[in-house]
Amino acid sequence: MKVPCLIMAGGQGKRMGVSSEKPILPFLGKPMIEWVAEAVARAERVSEFYIVTSANTLETERHCQNKGWKILRTTAKGYHDDLREAVSKLGWVGPILTLPADVPAITGKVLDKIVDHFEVCKKDFLAVFVPISVRENLGLSISSTDEYDGVWYAVSGINIINGTKIKSERKVETSALISEETEVFLNINTIKDLEIAEKTLRKNKQLC
Repeated sequence: MKVPCLIMAGGQGKRMGVSSEKPILPFLGKPMIEWVAEAVARAERVSEFYIVTSANTLETERHCQNKGWKILRTTAKGYHDDLREAVSKLGWVGPILTLPADVPAITGKVLDKIVDHFEVCKKDFLAVFVPISVRENLGLSISSTDEYDGVWYAVSGINIINGTKIKSERKVETSALISEETEVFLNINTIKDLEIAEKTLRKNKQLC
């Protein structure tokens, strides 16, 4: 099974508290978006990918264009609205892997495992969650949480959605993958998160 992918890179990134656009903030020597896009490009279960930008991230858009990556600009109405807009513009109707530009530790192998898990679970949507304690123990921020089977988790931002059903307001069948993998739980919401992530990966000798 292969799925197309959307890398969401159109948000304002206000929580970072810096003037630079979040996707192109330096991370271990190169912009965060490069780590993510290169991981997606290496994933065997990904057929193609687009970087989803907006008027908030024009520098990111130019950077990605210079890299030769496909770009789709949305109207910056918010993450979920921009996601629906991107899916609609592309006309994608099946499973779609989506992830934010702020998970620079992600790898192609981990993304392949997520797609494989989705194929087995046979639900419309798959959300990848992280135990809150995993992030708290490292001093990482908890910016977004969700409940699954009565337990609250930190949201990784990595999902597989159904291109047809995301446009519908009806309830859809959702499954979850609970992950404690470094590649998944190091999503960057603040400068402190970025510093901790770089330190963690240097210690583990990953990426660098």
